[in-house]
Amino acid sequence: MDYLHIAAPVIITILGFVLAYQFVDPAPPDHIRMSTGQKQGAYYLFARRYQEIFRGEGVELELVESAGSIENIKLLDEGLVDVAFVQGGLSGASRSGGLYSLGSFYYEPLWLFLRSDIDAGRISGLIGKRIAVGAEGSGTQALALQLLGINRVDGSNTRLVPLNDQQSAEALVNGKVDAAFFVASPKSQVVGRLLVSDSVRLLSFERAEAYTKIHRFLSRVVLPAGIVNMGLDLPPEDKVLLAATANLVGTGDLHPALIDLLIYAGRKVHGDGGWFERRDQFPTPEFADFPLSEDARSFYNRGPSFLQRYLPFWAATQLDRLKVMLLPLFALMIPLFKIMPSLYRWRMRSRIYPWYREVLAIDRRAYDSDANLDIDDALTRLSRIEREVANIRVPLSFTEELYDLRLHISMVRERLESPRKVS
Repeated sequence: MDYLHIAAPVIITILGFVLAYQFVDPAPPDHIRMSTGQKQGAYYLFARRYQEIFRGEGVELELVESAGSIENIKLLDEGLVDVAFVQGGLSGASRSGGLYSLGSFYYEPLWLFLRSDIDAGRISGLIGKRIAVGAEGSGTQALALQLLGINRVDGSNTRLVPLNDQQSAEALVNGKVDAAFFVASPKSQVVGRLLVSDSVRLLSFERAEAYTKIHRFLSRVVLPAGIVNMGLDLPPEDKVLLAATANLVGTGDLHPALIDLLIYAGRKVHGDGGWFERRDQFPTPEFADFPLSEDARSFYNRGPSFLQRYLPFWAATQLDRLKVMLLPLFALMIPLFKIMPSLYRWRMRSRIYPWYREVLAIDRRAYDSDANLDIDDALTRLSRIEREVANIRVPLSFTEELYDLRLHISMVRERLESPRKVS
């Protein structure tokens, strides 16, 4: 069986496939590292949920603990992690300039807890007190020092104590500090503990609007009365808070498919909203402190692709990578398959038509009186041609043309064997 008429377009298509494959994006890695902050903090708790989603999609998300946002930025700059939670307002801490935001994922309220016996209604009233400002390398410390600074509270007139969230809470409850700053989700265990403690109270930022004008990355949010515990009426009145946003920040070489997966996971984890967020408000490209990744911007504009909505991540990713090959492949395959029937007919007829050349030559010499045709030699040649033609194999659809050839051979033989010479 002759496969050439099929093999030729297939070979050309495969060559086109190989050529187009050179332009396909590389496959996403199946392992990335995320810096999360302290283990008892909200970053880590949320990252664990991301990890579960990634595991279900066949990607390992390795969690790396750190002191907080400042250290996370350092790890990103040094290429030790691929993505990290970073508190809004800290883009200036990056030394590389090659980091990109994937968007804001939830509000991170600034909580300023005071001991119940401290009579202060504003930050400026804390001059001379002992204030826990967050651990070295944390976003809490960076923001606390900014707000203290514009209220003229600094190390020259106040004792500023660098403690992590857990240490700050213990020191506040035990009377070792008078106030403590926390930048954390209300789901944080530390914040939850302090909100129900009788020995501390939460400061309401009465000048929150002014703070948001000075620091554009901050938002004014309200903790509604009773939301912590309706039965105990906690808090007893609305509390106005300041909030940054938690951003996911990645390196410039983070694979586009993983950017999509991170935002997709963010929607599953944060999309229902919370005490301060509306449903489906986050993730959002708004409030991005670092330059927004173009791949992230594209995802926010179009949403998940059709493939991502209905297929597992790995399958959608592979098909999405290969879509660049579809156009050149169709461009090759459509004309190829159009010419295949013609090519097939040509291949079949090429088995039959060459014999007509010899038969026609004998027939013409038989009509030519000057040709001195050797009848016996001509009949011998016709017999040889007839034997060769009898061995030709063609599909049934071409047998008519084969029998036409054999009929014409018989007609020439009859003319040669006729007792009357044709002149």
